[in-house]
Parts: sequence; structure tokens; C-alpha cells
Amino acid sequence: MSLFSVLTKKKNAGADGPEEDEMGFFDHLEVLRWHIIRSVLAILVLAIVFFTMKSFTFDTIVFGPKKPGFITYKLICDISPAICFSPPELNLITREMGEQFFIHMKVAFWLGLISSFPYIFWEFWRFIKPGLYKTEQKAVRGIVLYCSFLFFTGVAFGYYIIAPFAITWLGSYTVGTEAENSPTLASYVNYMTMFTLPTAILFELPIVAYFLGKVGLITSSFMRQYRRHAIVIIFIFAGILTPPDVITQMLIGTPMILLYEISIRVVKNIEKKNKAIVPVND
Repeated sequence: MSLFSVLTKKKNAGADGPEEDEMGFFDHLEVLRWHIIRSVLAILVLAIVFFTMKSFTFDTIVFGPKKPGFITYKLICDISPAICFSPPELNLITREMGEQFFIHMKVAFWLGLISSFPYIFWEFWRFIKPGLYKTEQKAVRGIVLYCSFLFFTGVAFGYYIIAPFAITWLGSYTVGTEAENSPTLASYVNYMTMFTLPTAILFELPIVAYFLGKVGLITSSFMRQYRRHAIVIIFIFAGILTPPDVITQMLIGTPMILLYEISIRVVKNIEKKNKAIVPVND
């Protein structure tokens, strides 16, 4: 069933029908336009907030994982001195006039986008919801909460786990005494973006599996049968979306395998519910 056909179902088609009367294609475009406008405004408002809070945005958030006092380093050192480590001293530089200003704007935008994700998804859900039947709405109840939880869990994992390990390893790796690491601010910000946003998106795997299982495109037996293939694909994606080093790929790939196993359970539960409502023929 296409998105347009879902959105143009009639309210009086039955007691289980959609919530609104039939609308034309351009009517839906107008509704969608306002959802997009409100989402963009939410991003801009939060981006402006982060832009004005320059010290908090950079000294606390962006530069946090490169500081020895970052919470991840403290917790690991408290667990055991044998595994204690701290990041190397990285003196970030810029090479062009105005570069710091434009990076400031870029960082504010990304933080605004990340912070406004629940609202953006809620706007998307408000656009889709009227075209769904009551049973369909019930099946995805709490979808905004679940998606937001997984998204921010992915961001936190990338920020508190991947970033400290990757910064320590990449920042201290050298090919010899004749070369020292002097990364640019732009390079550091790009890496921090790669550590968090792709991870947040990948953490939505159980949600994607839920919808694919709901429409019958995948089954739990299919996912178990091709588990090894999925693991290979996971690490390939980890290599594409993150810096090309084994440690970062392992840090992303390992929780993704766990999420894949959770996705199998999610699809299995869908199959059990579907079997429970199928009428038994005499």
C-alpha cells in the first residue's frame, strides 16, 4: 500500500476507519509543508540557543570527550587502574579566516537537530496518523517515545563510549617521532558528528524491524537464518559510517549485533500476536 493511498482513505469507510475525511494530493502537500516548517523552526530555535551558549556548547559538550576529566575516563579508572586511560593532549587549530564562526554555526545546527528529534518525529507522526486505522494506530502506540529513546541512547553511546576510545586511539597514534598530531577543529567536529549521529540512526534497528515484520517483509526465522550475513553487513556499515579503524568499528558493531538479536525477538512477538488473532477453521 502506497503512502498516498494510506493518506487518502475515507473516514466513513467503517468504524475502524481513519480519523479524517478524504483529502486531495495537494491538500496533503500543504499539510506536510506546515509540518516541515514547524520542524525546521524547532531546529532553528534550539540551534540559536546552542549558538548563544558558546562556552557550554564547546567547552562542555563538544570538547568534553577530549578532556582527562571526562566522566568515561573517570569511571573506567575507578573500575581498575589496569584499564585506566586518558586522552592525549590535542591542540586543535583552524587554518582559515572565519572558520571558527562557521564551525560554530555548524555545531549549533547539529545540536539543534539532535535535540529536536522527538518533536520532528512527532510532527511526522501527526502527518501519518490520520491515515491509519484505529487498529494500526494501536499497534504503534508509543512509537514517538520508543524512537526517541533509541535515538538518544545511540547518541549517548556514541558520545560516552565511542568518542573517548576513538579520540584516545586516533589522537595518540603516530607513525614516528618526526610527526605529531595537530588536528584541525573541523576534523575534530566531523569525527564527533560521525561518532554520534550515525550511531543514533543505527540504534533505530528494532523499530525498522518492527515495521518490516508487521507488513510481512521479514520473519524471525529469516533473520536467524541470515544472522551471519547480517553481522557482516553491520560491520561494513560501521566501517562506512565511522572512521576507518578497527576499534571504532568494533565499538559500533558489537551493540548493533545485540540490537539485531533484540529485533529478532520483536519480530517473533509480532508473529505470535498474528497467530493468536488468526481464526481457526473447523
